[in-house]
Amino acid sequence: MKKLIILIFALVIGFQPALKADEGMWVPMFLKQLNIKDMKKMGFKLSAEDVYSVNQSSLKDAIIIFGGGCTGEIVSPEGLIFTNHHCGYGSIQKVSTIEHDYLTDGFWSKSKAEEIPIEGLTVKFLVRMDDVTSKMFEGISDTMTEGERNEVLSTNKKAIIEEATKDNHYKAIVENYFAGNEYYLVIYEVFTDIRLVGAPPEAVGKYGADTDNWMWPRHTGDFSVFRVYMAADGGPAEYSKDNVPYKSKHYLPVSIKDRKPGDFVFIMGNPGGTDRYMTSYGIEQAINESNPAIVKIRTAKLDVMREFMDTDPKVRLQYSSKFARTANYWKYFQGQTKALKQLKVADEKRAIEDSFQAWADADEKRKEKYGDVISLFEEAYNEQEAYNLSTWYFREAFYRGTELIPYAASFRKLGTLLAADTVDQEKVDELIIKLRGKVDGHFKDYYKPIDEKLMAETMSLYFWDIPQDQQPAVLIENAKKYQGDFTKWAGDVFRTTHFADAASVEALLDNPTAEAIKNDPAIALWNGFFAKYMEMKPLSMPVYDKLEKANRLYVAGLREQYPDKKFYPDANFTMRLTYGTVGGYSPADAEEFKFYTTTDGILQKEDPNNPDFTLPSKLKELILAKDFGPYANKKGEMPVAFLSNNDITGGNSGSPIMDAHGNLVGLAFDGNWEAMSGDISFDSKMQRTINVDVRYVLFIIDKLGGAQNIIDELTIVK
Repeated sequence: MKKLIILIFALVIGFQPALKADEGMWVPMFLKQLNIKDMKKMGFKLSAEDVYSVNQSSLKDAIIIFGGGCTGEIVSPEGLIFTNHHCGYGSIQKVSTIEHDYLTDGFWSKSKAEEIPIEGLTVKFLVRMDDVTSKMFEGISDTMTEGERNEVLSTNKKAIIEEATKDNHYKAIVENYFAGNEYYLVIYEVFTDIRLVGAPPEAVGKYGADTDNWMWPRHTGDFSVFRVYMAADGGPAEYSKDNVPYKSKHYLPVSIKDRKPGDFVFIMGNPGGTDRYMTSYGIEQAINESNPAIVKIRTAKLDVMREFMDTDPKVRLQYSSKFARTANYWKYFQGQTKALKQLKVADEKRAIEDSFQAWADADEKRKEKYGDVISLFEEAYNEQEAYNLSTWYFREAFYRGTELIPYAASFRKLGTLLAADTVDQEKVDELIIKLRGKVDGHFKDYYKPIDEKLMAETMSLYFWDIPQDQQPAVLIENAKKYQGDFTKWAGDVFRTTHFADAASVEALLDNPTAEAIKNDPAIALWNGFFAKYMEMKPLSMPVYDKLEKANRLYVAGLREQYPDKKFYPDANFTMRLTYGTVGGYSPADAEEFKFYTTTDGILQKEDPNNPDFTLPSKLKELILAKDFGPYANKKGEMPVAFLSNNDITGGNSGSPIMDAHGNLVGLAFDGNWEAMSGDISFDSKMQRTINVDVRYVLFIIDKLGGAQNIIDELTIVK
């Protein structure tokens, strides 16, 4: 029976000419070879050159990497940017104060002079991509160990980047695709003068907040507006009053036409990471250990932050962005675990692995190359089991636990310079200036009581959950010294460290000594944990080498096994395109979700006693009066969000969802709860993208914000 099932599975996917049109994160430069015919059949009206071109203006020139982990789009000739509210959240928070709380009240500039510069915010435009696989593989042989292979790859990568960025201002990276079977040079132009133009109140931009996160139906106006500026000569430049709005190479018109189920839509953006080729062994590890560990630690951290945020408006403002970042993937990993189980993804992967093994064993040459791949996965995950938990606790409970410790670590270099036999005073002074320049920024959004309690909670979790032979001596010694009272230990650390408040940091920088830095308890914690990390690293490297080799061979083998199938590489935060259609879904028996929501749902969810569902009074008045302007649909409803079956993940937040003509119809901002396993396995029946309707965006800008100047800057298709 098992052999029959494997045979049927192999026949089904072996003769499948392509993946479903709604699945796939496709590399835009290959649309002509792989996708354009299918897209045309579904209703796409543009050419592959209209999407990606290095010789003429194309859609790629309107798509940006916004900040460090989101996507945005250019929507006007003068560099106006639309992205998600949650993508702009940290920037909005950064320029907010108790007196000017733009998170709570929103912000709308009525002229370019009112736009607010955001220090540290960047946007990246894709210039071009080049296939550099052959250059990367120069000097590579099949007889190399993974370590030797990676050394050659690293050397080749450095040379390729140096050549690509010689005599220009571009930034370049070399990314691997298909688990290291292909490599592409990706060149960006980076702009650093970015200004806040508009943002709805938090009660609009986060309506539903944690309660509705990853859920449908959704009523969130998840958008914000920025602008990119350039030097007068057209190049990137640091902020200056003399800079001018970016002259857009391409921008997206905005369509306020109605949509219906089955309408073609596509999304371009920068999905951060997927594991579509993950094996059943990796899934079992995620379900049984990794995901529960992450959720447990983040639950403790969120509880601490919430305790203080709920009692002090200033602290709430300081920690709102940090809380949101932690909470987002806290809920994600809960949903992923549930979906992996319910959708039986591990069983699905085992069937693929069995088919792969049968295919490899059927030919001697294939068996020699691929015959041990599945057993290599099994062996690696079995070995990794011994320290997987401590790896996650190091990341989540230590490195991302208290802010004190990594901040203190940034002073270690100063201690090293001061401890030298001959002190280079010039370098010391330069570093002191640099460190002093970051003090205000760090402590602006820092609340010592929260951080102290975070240390107590995370150190307690680390001590009680991780085997002692994998714990640093500094943790074991202090747990014994304080008889398990981690609150008292944390109190002593924060009382004696130099790095828990701005005044003591400034005092240290006024009179720095190597001894003061070296003997600081926060530095001692950093050194102790990293010493243990480096001690364990040699034990883990062979496992990572096995997994790296197994992944590379597995993906290469799958592509060889099904030569007629169109494969796409896992996401890696480079530009991708996904196409599909508008439509709802059925999450469970006797349940059917419509493809769009309206402002009626906002009123139905309103709850003045629940901060997730409070509503600005002016917005309520507009909805009750049905004062929707030209943005209502033909039924007179004000659409808020809609569903499509596009294939996205983290990093796609803020991505434009466009119609067949390349007009902007919405902004992608979330996935649905029932398909949270989507980063590992795409389920075409269940997985949906949640998009804020661009008509709701315009309604909020116009009617709630009164920012007619922003509306006037757009090209609106009616």
